[in-house]
Amino acid sequence: MVTELGHFALILAFLVAILQAIIPLVGAAQRRPGWMAFAEPAANLQFLLTLFSFCALTWAFVTSDFSLRLVTLNSHSAKPLIYKISGTWGNHEGSMLLWILILAFFGALVAVFGNNLPPTLKANVIGV
Repeated sequence: MVTELGHFALILAFLVAILQAIIPLVGAAQRRPGWMAFAEPAANLQFLLTLFSFCALTWAFVTSDFSLRLVTLNSHSAKPLIYKISGTWGNHEGSMLLWILILAFFGALVAVFGNNLPPTLKANVIGV
């Protein structure tokens, strides 16, 4: 169940990323403050959804949830816990998810701590 929720969170994060890439950039180009303001909650939501998805994948590795093909191919039930945890990003899919999580984290940092930036610049930074 947790893995299905993580997959759903990843799909939602993808949809939020599409909106996050379009709405703030168009708002910055057309000088629409409401559209530029969409960048901050979108960046925070993007980070939270991606974090949940990564935690769900980590949980699948820790609990040896072999219903996931990724866990089946990259883990073993007799592995020590630290190897199970590192198995989360020790494959192509997990490392891509970790990379997305890191990028979403920095986007959320700009959204939270970038109050001294001009709104157009902030929308462009978060939108990209």
